[in-house]
Amino acid sequence: MATKRSLATKLGVVAGFENPRAALEQYPTPPDLAAHVVHLADLQGDVDGRTVLDLGAGTGMFALAAALRGPARVVALELDRTALTTARGNERRIAASAPVHWIQGDATRPPVTFSEPVTVVMNPPFGAQDGNRNADRSFLATASELASVSYSVHNAGSREFLEAFAADNGGDVTHAFAADFAVDAQFDHHDEASRELDVEVYRIEWESASSE
Repeated sequence: MATKRSLATKLGVVAGFENPRAALEQYPTPPDLAAHVVHLADLQGDVDGRTVLDLGAGTGMFALAAALRGPARVVALELDRTALTTARGNERRIAASAPVHWIQGDATRPPVTFSEPVTVVMNPPFGAQDGNRNADRSFLATASELASVSYSVHNAGSREFLEAFAADNGGDVTHAFAADFAVDAQFDHHDEASRELDVEVYRIEWESASSE
């Protein structure tokens, strides 16, 4: 298994959003964070030989990180067509050996089903924008329906919510850790060149999907 550092280095070539949309909270996932999450998933046996689903894939950071770690296949679901075009270009840059299937669609109403166990990786919208409150809840609902295990990034202070949601939807939080999320200024409401957000990453095992 390649090191977490080498994975982050390979992901350094992944391009971000050309014209990010604030309403969709299109913040590119930092390479080191994606490498950390996927490395942990690989250590837990949740990547190698499995189907990995990236919900709200953006320009492909999580999907491509997983594709570099020997999954059977990666499915990347993203609403924004322009982001998917960038993601396909990023796939060519990193030359992953595992197939990546890029699908345009709404992660909260996914146009996909699976007969095999699925690992979800995602950096869902935090719900910080007006009209987008509780957006991460809808992404988690999709994970509970499709995944046997999921890894997701959330605002700091989300543990009580995550544990309650998982308990109500046939899931169990098995791992949680804090991380930094570097955000560069890209919208009019940003008044700093860059800032570090405190985020948390959660691994949840879902009984409802794994028992099918």
